[in-house]
Amino acid sequence: MSSPTHDALRTPVWAPPAGKPPLPSRLMRATWRNLPARRHDVGLEAGTVVPAADGSPLITDHYFPRAAGDFPTLVVRSPYGRGLPWSPMYGVLFAEQGFHVILQSCRGTGGSGGRFGSWRNEAADGRATVSWLREQPWFNGTLGTIGPSYLGYVQWALALDPPPELKAMVVQVGLHDPHAFFHAGGALNLENALVSGVGMAYQHQGLAPMLKATLRLQRRLREITTARPLRGAHAAVFGEVPWLDDAMTSTDADDPHWLGTSMAEAAERPGVPVGLVTGWHDALLDQTLEQYGRLRRAGRETALLVGPWTHTSAFQRGWPEVFAESLAWLRAHLCDDPSGLRPTSVRVHVGGHDAWRDLDDWPLSPATASWFPAPDGHLIRQAPTDAAPLASFRYDPADPTPSVGGPLLSRGAGARDNGALEAREDVLTFTGPPLTEPVDVLGPVSARLSVSTDTGHADVFARLCDVDAQGRSTNVCDGLVRLRTTGQAPTRVTVPMSATAHRFAAGHRIRWQISGGAHPRYARNPGTGESPVDATDFVPVRITLHADSELMLPRRQPTS
Repeated sequence: MSSPTHDALRTPVWAPPAGKPPLPSRLMRATWRNLPARRHDVGLEAGTVVPAADGSPLITDHYFPRAAGDFPTLVVRSPYGRGLPWSPMYGVLFAEQGFHVILQSCRGTGGSGGRFGSWRNEAADGRATVSWLREQPWFNGTLGTIGPSYLGYVQWALALDPPPELKAMVVQVGLHDPHAFFHAGGALNLENALVSGVGMAYQHQGLAPMLKATLRLQRRLREITTARPLRGAHAAVFGEVPWLDDAMTSTDADDPHWLGTSMAEAAERPGVPVGLVTGWHDALLDQTLEQYGRLRRAGRETALLVGPWTHTSAFQRGWPEVFAESLAWLRAHLCDDPSGLRPTSVRVHVGGHDAWRDLDDWPLSPATASWFPAPDGHLIRQAPTDAAPLASFRYDPADPTPSVGGPLLSRGAGARDNGALEAREDVLTFTGPPLTEPVDVLGPVSARLSVSTDTGHADVFARLCDVDAQGRSTNVCDGLVRLRTTGQAPTRVTVPMSATAHRFAAGHRIRWQISGGAHPRYARNPGTGESPVDATDFVPVRITLHADSELMLPRRQPTS
């Protein structure tokens, strides 16, 4: 055994500075309820400069427990600044529970040097931060990462070549593939692209500039999203943003713009245990479910929590569950305390039932129930005998079918009343009979559509809705695919409609909604084959649905 004198010489004595967390962070902390009791008072060492690999200064705040002891470290790297809400949610709350927390502004944001090149520098800058940590007297060699959205992406970037100190990750509503965020089914995720652009351009500047920019976007959203051409129209709200222009116009995943930006490979090989958190109406739900599948196939230790949340509400009304899940995962893997872990790999919230369900895996490979469209707007279980035209509608990009609810980053996300939408002439609905017993749908939902068009260029948007006993139609999940048809012959296309865990109660009805778009969530299809970013001329299209179309629902036996 080493002598005390030798230990003192080997390990520098770290004297905690006297700083406290900012007053707004302490006030925000005081508003939260149903969180674990505080274990330690919290100190702050603000504005430390961490050198990136190229020497650029990365401005970093260090939160720490004001207590003697050996504590693990969490790294939180963000392009959104180091103030609210990151300071209280990560710096204060996790330091209270016994972690050093490094809250760092990505290069080119929040006072850090260099130029913010979205997606380009996170792996190298993350490794440089770990190299700096190794020189700190309070760092005990045990490291974890945590954070949502882009803060999840920087974790995957570090995990491509994980340092030996990295023992756990918690990716909350996070992404690994930027292209899939901006483009889905061949269409531009327009509204989410604009909201993310505002966040990255303004949030690191402080709360007031961010709120002003958000309000400007809300006021001028229609003006921007209906501009002809669409390219550059957002500059009126937040100026020239070259990376956003490139992201919106680089439609093809093989475009050089996206080369090296996907971090999917980080989840495909043995490595660090990863806890995942998302919501059924999160804009990054599909990416999180893909991450879980990749981790499981690679034999990685992982857990998945899916709540009744949007991208933002997971950190509002969902924060007690999200924080508890994240804290339990970090304590288990950084502090050798598995007492807070749940016994199953997956926990999902079942919508329509308002209950949580623990599962051994996701998806569970359940049996699939097929429903078919029928004349007069019926949805039936009996397969059709032919592929005859069944119903048609006219989609006009000059008066695009609006988006209602769903996985948005902005206000209005989530489950919403679809009544006004379904009253439009450019929306088809097929509705099943009142259910005599509950039906649980757990897993990925999809539609096989047989469609023809008169112009050859169209989008098809498919949505699953729950119609209650009063006739209110509420969206459950959905998806869109851009297609090219030839002649009048029908084209077969599969529309992935994301995934869900939802109970259709007895007396409710299952509804299948079909339209030619959802604007401004998706950029409208001009009907000409031209890029929707550059199009100035629009051509309406008539879309015809054929009887051999099919809605596929993953069924599970209801539980109490």
